[in-house]
Amino acid sequence: MRRITELTVAAVLFGLTSYCHAQADDAGAAIQKALIQQYTSAKLSNDKKDIVTAGSILVLKKDGLLTYSAEVGAAPVNTYKGGKLSQGFGDMLAVDLADGLNRPGGSSTIPKKKLVAGEKFWLVGSSVQKDKLIFAVITDSYDDGRYFAQIKFPFTKGATPSPDEVLKTIAEVVSVQPAPSAVPPAAAPPPPEQAMAPIAPPPPPSDAPTATPKSISLGQTKDQVVASFGMPQKVVTLGAKEILYYPDMKVTFVDGKVSDVQ
Repeated sequence: MRRITELTVAAVLFGLTSYCHAQADDAGAAIQKALIQQYTSAKLSNDKKDIVTAGSILVLKKDGLLTYSAEVGAAPVNTYKGGKLSQGFGDMLAVDLADGLNRPGGSSTIPKKKLVAGEKFWLVGSSVQKDKLIFAVITDSYDDGRYFAQIKFPFTKGATPSPDEVLKTIAEVVSVQPAPSAVPPAAAPPPPEQAMAPIAPPPPPSDAPTATPKSISLGQTKDQVVASFGMPQKVVTLGAKEILYYPDMKVTFVDGKVSDVQ
């Protein structure tokens, strides 16, 4: 019954377009108030494909956050305890059953990604319960869509922590990306100066050879691409396929060689 309850929480968090909170006592209400002041939940479209209203962008500070494709029925549960994120057998069994019963090949075919420290995602819901706090999060779109997850922060048995303790624990796992600072107003133009003597023309260009433009071709190895363009901003591995993301380019490798450039 407890596992089914947590699945119901996940369905509520991701089924509504705004965050919700379970009923709680006075201590839980104080935690809810502190969360609202610290975090803003984004609003999702009903199909979970678009962010309708922006909220807090969270930056992961721990490795190992398991996410599922947002197209499946329930998000995986990641429990934070002892300084680590992990997936409990009972939680994962309940979620996998919910997602895999009607899926050809079962739950093993659910698209998954494990996020590492430094990756970012949106907060889309939070739920304060008697013995835990749950965050619902969702990523920006990858090539195959968005991915979502639950982060569970269990409370010490028989005691509800203070709001400050809860915020401190959350801060061990995620931080809020600061909003971009406002662009300062343009400085006033300097006063006009007196006319100056004509400037001599620049010397003719040297005979130094022009640098060879960087290029990439099909069949190159990852080492060759990195040697030419430097380290990518992000790497996504999908079986035999590996994708390197640069600011203005995406390079796809199959079996270690370039197969597509966009």
